[in-house]
Amino acid sequence: MAIGARSQPGTAPPRAGPDAAPGATHDAPAPDLAPDLWAAQSGSYAEAAAERLGLGEEACALLWHSYRELQVEIPVRLSDGRLHVFTGYRVQHKNVRGPFKGGVRFHEDVDLEESRALAALMTWKTALVRVPFGGAKGGVACPVAQLTTDDLEQITRTYIDKVEIILGPERDIPAPDMNTGPATMGWMVDQWAKLHGHTPAIVTGKPVEIGGCPAREQATARGVALVLHDAARRAGIDPEGARVVIQGFGNVGSWTARFVASAFGCRVIGVSDVHGAIYREEGLDPERLAQVLAEGGRIQDVEGAERVPQDALLEVDCDILVPAAIGGVLHRHNADRLRCRLVVEAANGPTTPSADAALGERGVVVVPDIVANAGGVVASYYEWVQNLQHLQWEEAQVNQRLAMHMADAFHMTAARADRDGTTLRQAAYEIALSEVVSAAIARGQLRSGDRRRRAADDAPAVS
Repeated sequence: MAIGARSQPGTAPPRAGPDAAPGATHDAPAPDLAPDLWAAQSGSYAEAAAERLGLGEEACALLWHSYRELQVEIPVRLSDGRLHVFTGYRVQHKNVRGPFKGGVRFHEDVDLEESRALAALMTWKTALVRVPFGGAKGGVACPVAQLTTDDLEQITRTYIDKVEIILGPERDIPAPDMNTGPATMGWMVDQWAKLHGHTPAIVTGKPVEIGGCPAREQATARGVALVLHDAARRAGIDPEGARVVIQGFGNVGSWTARFVASAFGCRVIGVSDVHGAIYREEGLDPERLAQVLAEGGRIQDVEGAERVPQDALLEVDCDILVPAAIGGVLHRHNADRLRCRLVVEAANGPTTPSADAALGERGVVVVPDIVANAGGVVASYYEWVQNLQHLQWEEAQVNQRLAMHMADAFHMTAARADRDGTTLRQAAYEIALSEVVSAAIARGQLRSGDRRRRAADDAPAVS
């Protein structure tokens, strides 16, 4: 397949996505599980929250539309000497609470629908954890595995050239996401500087040497681990010795494994990545796993662990399941087979609405992504603030602030869920939508009367 071409029939293994037939199997890695399907469903959580809150038609009309959607061509002459044309996206959802904020991902499956869903998710996430940002998302549809570092740099710089007109430290601040990282952000800073002058606050997640925030690379995972600890105690699970399975062993998954094992004494009994999955009831050594990967090996190379199918890892008997790969991996055809007491969503959108309902009926507690993985955007906020003030905090200060911020967000969500007898996800979305609507009213974009449904019912006002 030519670089940049979309997969054609017969060029890839069949997928068993969220809506595949019961019993369907696949050989593709977990991150290949039809992200477009979860993206199409992701808005239902917010819509259900709007229904419970009794929001009026005007509020809903404002919430469900994107502020701006940009699709651009990315023509790049790659290391093979040929010109390839990729497609890039940037979706800006809402900015009533502050500048747009969201990651840039490089992946073959990046498209407008996924970017739209993730941008909205960022709006709710930033509102829930009360950092002054709106939601955005974007990326480039490209086959990262087939590209060299030089290729990725050229794609990054061309992407910035094409979308810079809608970016800015007070307008839209990109961050790392799937298959992007500090190096990518460094290229973005440099390309922006060629056009507008040195502006560290234009992106977050960049190297510390050019204004990055210490501990930003581990912040998402640190937040996941902190929330996991508090959620486990709330669910009656002692973190010390709790059996944890982590699906996805990239940056977030690997650091989460290390944090929960070293800080809280959890027993990580199973992990997976794009190449396979392993299981060991006595527990795995996350540090050793990370070292094997850093040395160019694969997690299956670790001695003393049993190799298991990737899908089967999700169904391992455990206390806590942490999906840390990609959207839609927990769906209506496997939700009934999960044998965990607590799900902590380190990935964006790993649980489809049908699976969420099925897990709730079984009494499985789910900590939603907009709570669990918000540590990244919280640390990005710290980085942005430091850049604007031309300061740099010490790593210990960042981690201390992050711990307090994440604890406040989780306990606020849990308190509302306990008060109203709802799930954590329902409570989180209600808080987030209330924050966004309140900001829109304060800016004059909505009238305060539109907090309530116009029909004659007894729906309570948004708190």
